[in-house]
Amino acid sequence: MKDNLANDGVGGAARLSVAPMMDWTDRNCRRFHRLMSRRALLYTEMVTAPAVIHGDRPRLLDFHADEHPLALQLGGSDPAELRDATRIAGEWGYDEINLNCGCPSDRVQSGAFGAVLMKSPQVVADCVTAMQAVSPVEITVKCRIGVDDQQPEEVLPQFIETMRQAGIRRMAIHARKAWLQGLNPKENREIPPLDYPLVHAMKAQFPDMHLSVNGGIPGLEEARSHLAVMDGAMIGRAAYHEPWNILGSADSLWGERPPFDDPLDVARAMRPVIADHLAQGGRLHQFTRHMLGLFHGRPGARSWKRTLSEGAPKGGIEVYDAALGQVAQPA
Repeated sequence: MKDNLANDGVGGAARLSVAPMMDWTDRNCRRFHRLMSRRALLYTEMVTAPAVIHGDRPRLLDFHADEHPLALQLGGSDPAELRDATRIAGEWGYDEINLNCGCPSDRVQSGAFGAVLMKSPQVVADCVTAMQAVSPVEITVKCRIGVDDQQPEEVLPQFIETMRQAGIRRMAIHARKAWLQGLNPKENREIPPLDYPLVHAMKAQFPDMHLSVNGGIPGLEEARSHLAVMDGAMIGRAAYHEPWNILGSADSLWGERPPFDDPLDVARAMRPVIADHLAQGGRLHQFTRHMLGLFHGRPGARSWKRTLSEGAPKGGIEVYDAALGQVAQPA
């Protein structure tokens, strides 16, 4: 599906993107999401640079050709490690490589990367410079508006300007602070107040950069309103929990007809994908755990979710067919 990039490149795909989310946006989730939108930019879960260098690369980096346009998100703070990880990842054919400067988890903090890097913009600049030197694709950055006691209206423009001087031309900005002490990762996605006006102001201040807004966007209409100001909107949890409501009409943002008219058609189109996965030794749950919200707000949604939740961990395609029977409309 790399043909999707022919018209306006990966930057054009970033008009709407699905945020990188740990334990959620794995390759099975992305194939499901891609079925609903040919256009939206998809992201991997964050992968640390040391894991790429020393770990099981096929397990960490492999993806299906249908997932394009697809960005890899790397975590790290050592320029040499990130350079090496970028060089390795470059062989896999991603459309973008993104540096995580926004994740607030304890594990990320202990590795001195993620949101804590908002305190060290020059370190980030050194990292992206090293990555750019070996990358066959664009390097981008995802950040917060600040951390802890930083003043976002001062810190954020300084951070963006440092990135700009380092050659970064595309960023995604989570419109919340991260509190590295006192809040856990889940709380950091919900408690710090959203400051969309500040992020919108960054687009006016840096008109030559492609800037996407992220954080708390609940639906496609809200994304449209942000796109009146911003170059892109990045949706996270809503796209995961209500995939059809977000991605089912996403391609209309590019003036294109979506691939499917109904979530039942999506579920049916996923059946051969899942059957092939099972035939290769995979488990049903590896796909269906990402699909529980497909019929959110529609008749049969509860039965669909219950059938898959209870049966998929140990069941096969018959469980999926039973779930389909819960939502199929009578002829």
